[in-house]
Amino acid sequence: MKQYDIIATSAMGLESVVAKEVRDLGYDCQVENGKIMYKGDAKTIARSNMWLRSADRVKIKVGEFKATSFDELFEKTKALRWEDFLTADAEFPVSGKSVKSALYSVPDCQAIVKKAIVERMKKQYNHVSWFEENGPLYKIEVSIHKDIAVITLDTSGAGLHKRGYRSGQGEAPLKETLAAALIMLTNWNPDKPFIDPFCGSGTIPIEAAMIGQNIAPGFNREFVSEEWPIFGAEVWEEARQEAEDLAKYDQHLDISGYDIDHKMVEIAKVNSFEAGFADLISFKQMQVRDLTTKKEFGVIVGNPPYGERIGEQRAVEQMYKEMGQALSKLDTWSIYMITSHPDFEKFYGKQATKKRKLFNGFIRTDYYQYWGKRPFRKSSIDKA
Repeated sequence: MKQYDIIATSAMGLESVVAKEVRDLGYDCQVENGKIMYKGDAKTIARSNMWLRSADRVKIKVGEFKATSFDELFEKTKALRWEDFLTADAEFPVSGKSVKSALYSVPDCQAIVKKAIVERMKKQYNHVSWFEENGPLYKIEVSIHKDIAVITLDTSGAGLHKRGYRSGQGEAPLKETLAAALIMLTNWNPDKPFIDPFCGSGTIPIEAAMIGQNIAPGFNREFVSEEWPIFGAEVWEEARQEAEDLAKYDQHLDISGYDIDHKMVEIAKVNSFEAGFADLISFKQMQVRDLTTKKEFGVIVGNPPYGERIGEQRAVEQMYKEMGQALSKLDTWSIYMITSHPDFEKFYGKQATKKRKLFNGFIRTDYYQYWGKRPFRKSSIDKA
């Protein structure tokens, strides 16, 4: 099978999480800012789209070259083997971006790349002088950074955060990809209880359930490259069959989501139903200060309000204090909170065991990690 240069894109700060996922799928990779690069065939691309929980998209790198003039961009784009990807009826819009480069006009770069591809296609399909673009969709991007142009094909279509279960959401929903990454950065496993005290539309608990039962995040959605003749339907059928075979639908889960807003709790229940977890996740209206449990050695992951709006800050800081007081009683639980508030630890009342910089959309945040006590294990001497 033909080998491709593959790029899985990620949000800033999540590169190592995506890279671990790629390696867990069995592929060696290299990491740059926002990019995880590896090689593979059509099956690799299908499996990557099906399984990567924290990546944004999966792309094919068609070409990479230096370009400091429009002529250079045109000729080097035209020299790429577009006929290996695009059909004569292909629809191929071109998007672009340029940073610190001589070719700074993005619309001009897009137009030139488009023209170069058309000229290459005319040579390949010599009976065609006009391309109607009424066939499969191939989303092309030209990205120029410090005069190095990288031209890619998007194999995902809609971003990988679009799992297909979200029918409703709140004002500032957490992306599914980030929610999954937050969970994968914890010490949780499906045998432990899991709580999200700020569940909103239910994204974190639902992603936890998908991880807990090893359900592929792309199982219930479609990808733009499924329509590409160069891959073939059997590649995707195999990827979906693998996902079905590896799912652990019988895995017991103890996952709860709480929120102060009863409307959000109802939305979370609907989303959970759409994801197939109606009977597996417990949602309830509750304030974080009222959170109590007799269970031990669980994990709490939360995306509390940040207090970004004027007038909200004092209320948020008071809530952080109440949260710290309530959760301090759960000394065997590991607690993970993401927020942009710079003084979170001060109001929470405890310094984090570890802190990690992440981005929630364009908001710079910190992921505060508080590790609970480990379960006591009897030594071999005690057993004797």
